[in-house]
Amino acid sequence: MPIVTVQVTREGTAPDRSSVTAEEKAAIIAGVSQVMLDVLNKPLESTYVVIEEIDLDNWGWGGLPTVQYRKKKAEGKA
Repeated sequence: MPIVTVQVTREGTAPDRSSVTAEEKAAIIAGVSQVMLDVLNKPLESTYVVIEEIDLDNWGWGGLPTVQYRKKKAEGKA
């Protein structure tokens, strides 16, 4: 029984959205489950997919919180 955890940022896919939609989550679950079937021959009904939404201020890269890094990159300094 595979358990797959998918982490996504809680910021949505458009400027006016602050989270991933139920439809997007359903597509992620379907797609990941299909990959497990195709690659490992794991039946769809035995694959569990957990989606974790991570708040934007709880992750970063380049030694900076994400918002600061993106700002720096947009200014051409990263």
